[in-house]
Amino acid sequence: MPHQAQGARAGDAGSRLFVFNGGFLTQRRVRRILALAGHRVSLGLPGPEDAVAVWGDSPTAHRGLSVAAKRHVPVLRVEDAFLRSLFPGRAGEPPLGLTLDWSGLHFDPTTPSDLEQMLATAPLDDSALMTRARDAIARMIESHLSKYSGFDPAAPVPRPGYVLVIDQTRDDASVRASRADDARFREMLVFAQEEHPGARVLIKTHPETAAGHRPGYYSADDTSARVSLLTDPVSPWTLLEGAVGVYTVSSQLGFEAILAGHRPRVFGQPFYAGWGLTEDDAPVPRRERKLTRAQLFAAAMILYPRWYDPFRDRLCELECTLDTLESRTHAWRQDRNGWAASSMRLWKRKPLQGFFGRERRMLFTEDAEKARASKRPCMVWASKAGPRHAGWTRIEDGFLRSRGLGAELVPPLSLVTDDLGIYYDPTTPSRLEQLIEKRAELTQGQRRRAERLIQLVTRKGLSKYNLGGDLPPLPAGHKVLVPGQVEDDASVLTGACGARTNLDLLKAARQGRPDAIIVYKPHPDVEAGLRAGAIDATGLADVLATGADPAALLDTVHEVWTMTSLIGFEALLRGLPVTVLGAPFYAGWGLTRDLAPQPERRRARPSLEGLVHAALIDYPRYRDPVTGLPCPAEVVAEHLASGHVAHPGLANRALSRLQGMFATYAHIWR
Repeated sequence: MPHQAQGARAGDAGSRLFVFNGGFLTQRRVRRILALAGHRVSLGLPGPEDAVAVWGDSPTAHRGLSVAAKRHVPVLRVEDAFLRSLFPGRAGEPPLGLTLDWSGLHFDPTTPSDLEQMLATAPLDDSALMTRARDAIARMIESHLSKYSGFDPAAPVPRPGYVLVIDQTRDDASVRASRADDARFREMLVFAQEEHPGARVLIKTHPETAAGHRPGYYSADDTSARVSLLTDPVSPWTLLEGAVGVYTVSSQLGFEAILAGHRPRVFGQPFYAGWGLTEDDAPVPRRERKLTRAQLFAAAMILYPRWYDPFRDRLCELECTLDTLESRTHAWRQDRNGWAASSMRLWKRKPLQGFFGRERRMLFTEDAEKARASKRPCMVWASKAGPRHAGWTRIEDGFLRSRGLGAELVPPLSLVTDDLGIYYDPTTPSRLEQLIEKRAELTQGQRRRAERLIQLVTRKGLSKYNLGGDLPPLPAGHKVLVPGQVEDDASVLTGACGARTNLDLLKAARQGRPDAIIVYKPHPDVEAGLRAGAIDATGLADVLATGADPAALLDTVHEVWTMTSLIGFEALLRGLPVTVLGAPFYAGWGLTRDLAPQPERRRARPSLEGLVHAALIDYPRYRDPVTGLPCPAEVVAEHLASGHVAHPGLANRALSRLQGMFATYAHIWR
């Protein structure tokens, strides 16, 4: 790699980049990534120690190239990374990463780019790097992530067995660099038909062409009895799964075809051609090395780009960008059609708008028929769901919720959505159960991520509400924590089996551990006098841990007995034995001692990391309290640990007082 590139990658804080394209000045994210990479965007004329930055092969690139040639300074080519955002840049979304290349353009074979030199000469034999690459490929396919991920993964594609021909936008820079034109695209379409006699041919229109922004090379005039156009936004991974052959000039979809297991026929000279993974109609003679899919991916997606973490304002690894993009795409895919919501208390509506109303403002109504008539997806707070809400998505607080109680109107940082049931009700299947079963098998990357999240939660002493509180004096000996619950809580009413009241639970724990020190912790809502479940624990509990921090208690006890409390799950995170007298979501998987019948369908045997990945990473929706954007679990956990989270405002506190004064008329607020 050229000396300038090595210096830049070392992050020279004094590096000045002179620009002659207004986009470098108006796009804050681009400037920030460059700054974090060690470059100061500047105006004027560069000196001997400076450089010029140009955006790819844009119409304004010639300005910077001319200045650089006259001033004898190096040029940095800046482009979007291969995973950019939910939508193209024209939709106003900033990029999640950039490629910074001192040698050339990655899509232009005229001059070997930094990426090509990396593919040609870098060792690419580190086993840890290859594992990361294979895991990231699997994750992109599972989450249906692409350069632009604004599509519904469930959108239908034609029945399998077609030949896929990929269109591109007319005069795209990568097409020009491959010296392709209309004739080349026509030739490609002919080859696709001749080499697959009798097979259907599917032309995939470029998203920007389908949106009417830029014309492509194919149109309805190219269709026939065998050839059809696909203009709908669909998952490229689903599309590739049904293809028996893939033809491209230089599209990134050709790169993704390689990752999906295809050997695409390439009629241009993109960066991914020439390494033994494609059938090349126009080979690049100097590309002689043979690479595996993992090696190609590692160079192009892990080593080459500069990825950006918008929540921590820092450069990051690819995996962190996948965390961010997964959160963003999952939220958009759920919310793009808007929501109609029923049985949502007044104070919850503002936080719900923040979670689910970013794409289209939510409709709140108590009339279930009106909600259905809106033609939107419908949601209901899980505990309020009834027969009239059949088929609706159920909403509940997540497991890393807030600093403070929901009953005190503290807004949540996480919510769960379940289109099958709800996690606390074992009488019917839930989406969480399916996720737990799925995570019985983990990639190394998924396992490591879950392990790191467990360490963060336990090291920072996090729990659902993070209330804090001093611990009472605890005598020496084997200590059993018995967490009390709200006795009319839906999780107790639906999931409790061997014991249904706090007194029953306490008696069972004393009988099961007659010589242990029983530490009884009343539920915070019960302690605050907001919910039912107060008992006299005299004679059964040795210690009454009123007002104590549940997370701190878990660090001092030796085991936990519970009906369905989330503290049982939090105990598992800390390696404590958990005895269960109900059927909470974390029971029945071989990780707890179950004294009550468990659903027969819970047959999978996930590891603790698999359970955590499903319950804390896959299942909830998280919202960053700083940016208001959908975010990964780790971001919320860090905010909860630091205390930088929202608290009830004046309006919420006033509403809380009104609800207390007029509890008899609570239905008015529902």
